[in-house]
Amino acid sequence: MNKFTKLGLCLGLLATVLFSACEKEYDSIETVDDAAIQTFIKASNVKYTKDATGYYYNISAQGSGAAVKNSDSVYYSYSFRTLSGTVFYQSTDLMIPSNFLGYTDRFTFNQTQYLLTPIREVLTKLNRGGKATLIMPSNLAFGKNGISSLNIESNANILVDLGIYSQSKRHEIDELEINKFISNNNLTVIKDESRARYSIITPGTGTDAINLNSTIVVNYVVRYLDGTEIAQSSSQITSSLFELYKGWQLILPGKVTAGGKLRLIIPADLGNGTTPLDFDIEIVSVTN
Repeated sequence: MNKFTKLGLCLGLLATVLFSACEKEYDSIETVDDAAIQTFIKASNVKYTKDATGYYYNISAQGSGAAVKNSDSVYYSYSFRTLSGTVFYQSTDLMIPSNFLGYTDRFTFNQTQYLLTPIREVLTKLNRGGKATLIMPSNLAFGKNGISSLNIESNANILVDLGIYSQSKRHEIDELEINKFISNNNLTVIKDESRARYSIITPGTGTDAINLNSTIVVNYVVRYLDGTEIAQSSSQITSSLFELYKGWQLILPGKVTAGGKLRLIIPADLGNGTTPLDFDIEIVSVTN
């Protein structure tokens, strides 16, 4: 064997070794993600099903309610966390999100919208009342960029706990949210037949009774049930009662007058039409 042949063999062997090393070093991110997810699943001792697109899911409760399709409106829950267990984004049962099932894959983080298709696909597998856990590989989640402000690293695999509430009507969800709010805050309130809740702090000492045609001057604060004050919510208003929230029209007459204070929690249909509201109200004056 001449020296050129030996040199050629050596170069060929070196090239094979280098190619093999590079091939091992640069496994696709899908392969790396899948290995990490399978390690997590094995440690969790929970059975997951793998979808053809690469995500895994486990249906812990199918739900005893009706099946849902993309055109159906659903109230749903979500909790995003890393595989290490850190929760970085979740819904709350004080302000339950709703949407058409077909649009439940749209999420906005830091003013950037992400299309997280596996979430919609897994929710589609549930009936109302169902629950599931989803594991998204990074390429189906936030990719190589991650989201630094939420401490989501590059190529992070994401676990999402999902659920569809058994309630399908706005008034049913209002009851759920309001009852949870009252329980969380240990409130003692009276439930009106309108479904509004109220607590009279002081009835007031004014002589003019409030009616729908009364002009009232009021100090008030209004909040969502999660405690968020609505913009410009602390203010004084002068208005006829019939021009104000329907919940006010139903509760204020006969219960308070000038100098009176109360806390009032109203369902969506008695307020802004979208979500329950929590008011602190002080009646400054009443004019009939």
